[in-house]
Amino acid sequence: MSVDELARIHDQKQAIRERAHDNRRQQQKKEELSRTICEKFVSLREFAAARTVMFYVDVRTEVRTRDYLATALTHGKKIVVPWCNDQGELELFWLKSMDDLAIGMYKILEPKLELRNLPERHVSVAELDLIMVPGVAFTREGGRMGHGKGYYDKLLEHARPDAPLVAFAFECQLFPEIPTQAHDVFMDMIITEATIYFGRGRGSGGQRIEDRG
Repeated sequence: MSVDELARIHDQKQAIRERAHDNRRQQQKKEELSRTICEKFVSLREFAAARTVMFYVDVRTEVRTRDYLATALTHGKKIVVPWCNDQGELELFWLKSMDDLAIGMYKILEPKLELRNLPERHVSVAELDLIMVPGVAFTREGGRMGHGKGYYDKLLEHARPDAPLVAFAFECQLFPEIPTQAHDVFMDMIITEATIYFGRGRGSGGQRIEDRG
């Protein structure tokens, strides 16, 4: 790919990110819609079948998950949350209680310093049976755009092929298309307040089902 093509893709992504962030900031009823999305997630048959499930902890204007985490801990699953180490890589932490979390740098809720490096709390990506994924912008076919740091791209490339990738988004974060490259990972599902979209995932296909309520 030429330098000009890379520059064009970069500019396209930046424009979409800015629009998606603006849309998300203006989203009304975030808490109510976020709970609807979380409830759809735990109603999935994939959630029922999973033993170890990764939840992200929301930051800024993302679909809220922190308020649902306490409920998730009562479902009899091993709940895992990511945190970013000093090398800029995501590590996985076994969350047993909401008391395990504290406000860290950048006002992000994350595992407490005294707990995050305990060997018994570390979880490998290969253990995950179901993975919740945040993002800035998406397509209905499962295309995802993050913040451009590559945190989740690096993590997801090590996920088991049979572990579904389920993104959370408000409808205002969906775009007809976003620039993608060979290394980009497509979602298996995108859950919004309105419906569940079935994406390409790491295979092929892509279909949409209406929310049957």
